[in-house]
Amino acid sequence: MKKFWLLIVFVSVLFSCSDNGINNKNPYIPSYAVNLTVDMNLPAYSNLKFVSNGVIVPNYGAKGIIIFNAGSGYNAFDAACPNQAINSCNAMTINGINAVCSCDKTEYSLFTGLGGKEYPLKQYRVEVSGTVIHVYN
Repeated sequence: MKKFWLLIVFVSVLFSCSDNGINNKNPYIPSYAVNLTVDMNLPAYSNLKFVSNGVIVPNYGAKGIIIFNAGSGYNAFDAACPNQAINSCNAMTINGINAVCSCDKTEYSLFTGLGGKEYPLKQYRVEVSGTVIHVYN
């Protein structure tokens, strides 16, 4: 009987654990392998040294990668509109602290990735070492 209760407790603990990883399940944006390294000492990326600045790096992910300095760290999102078919919209643009979808003009916060629609921006993992930013999935 003691083993039975121990088994119940173990199974309960096993199913109560959650994954704190990034959920990138979006039917509109395919999952492409991303492995991008950016050096903030290069002129094209020097704005990333300052809080609330972002850049779009083309030719990665579905429509490019948006890298944003959030102050407490860096965020990286796919530049594809998350609530539109991939072929129907151009890459998003940066407007201050928001990314703007070219199709429906929906704005998404580059701090959180949220925009008030069904799907948030597709987020990637970021590691920073000195002036080098590594974006990957």
